[in-house]
Amino acid sequence: MPQSDPTLPSTGPVRDSHGRPFLNLRISVTQTCNLKCPYCHREGQLPSREEMTPTEIARITRIAGELGVRSIKLTGGEPLTRKDIVEIIRLIHEENSTMEISMVTNGTLLTAPLASSLKENGLVRANINIPSVEKRTYESLTGGRLQDALSGVKAAISAGLFPVKVNMLLLRGVNSDQVDSMLDFCRKTGVTLQIIELEPLTLDARYYSRHHLSLDDIERKLSSKAKKVEVRQSMHGRKVYHLEDATVEVVKPVENTEFCLHCSRMRLTSDGRLKSCLMRSDDLVDLLPSIRSCASDDVLKDLIAASARRRRPFYDAKSV
Repeated sequence: MPQSDPTLPSTGPVRDSHGRPFLNLRISVTQTCNLKCPYCHREGQLPSREEMTPTEIARITRIAGELGVRSIKLTGGEPLTRKDIVEIIRLIHEENSTMEISMVTNGTLLTAPLASSLKENGLVRANINIPSVEKRTYESLTGGRLQDALSGVKAAISAGLFPVKVNMLLLRGVNSDQVDSMLDFCRKTGVTLQIIELEPLTLDARYYSRHHLSLDDIERKLSSKAKKVEVRQSMHGRKVYHLEDATVEVVKPVENTEFCLHCSRMRLTSDGRLKSCLMRSDDLVDLLPSIRSCASDDVLKDLIAASARRRRPFYDAKSV
């Protein structure tokens, strides 16, 4: 087995050749989901039934923390379809007590007791995917019940998760005329609204062409109404618009060199493969063979660090 790299920094995050730090690890814990959203990219993962165990997930997060990672976000599929999701969060928290743990969920399975248990075991905040708060649109898109998702938002707030954000993926001709109703819902509940651009990943080209919508006009409207505009440099340089009575974040990844330039994230698929970028599958690093053959922490640290150093922007300003 390879020896540990003696040049590996003991403090500070690992950086790639563009100077981008590796600060965030987004972990898909399952590909299973209880909804049928046609735009779901499933984190860019190829189909697989293999799933990491809670212990394997926690070990990887501990080692990632030693390399400078500050936050973990659990995704899917739908993370709450895993019966051991509380154990996963508990073990991650025990291994990384200072690391922020968050989750992306559709909220339909997030009952009040479960939300409280997740909070008690280390979950800090939640992003809840709700493409519309209009019943017909929501249920047509997802195949689920809008009331279940709204109850999930209420459960997250009641449990003390903070911040709670609602992710609204914008689709031309489907929900693009419903931003105001979503913003009104977020005002009333006190949650942050994230408006997200549709990405051309795992989608039929015709679906993407039909439903992709630039968010530039929305940003101009938000900018004209904002009391303050914040730029989250460690989160792709995205803008946060603080309105009189609401907060809105805008996520614009498509052909956005600034978005890529400020990316500090890597991904881990549910079957244990490191992935440098949502849009890329040509640089996967399979960690499970090493883990399941009892490789040392130093070996795993070298694999993760080397992968982080090889990261490169998908939309590179030099090639645009």
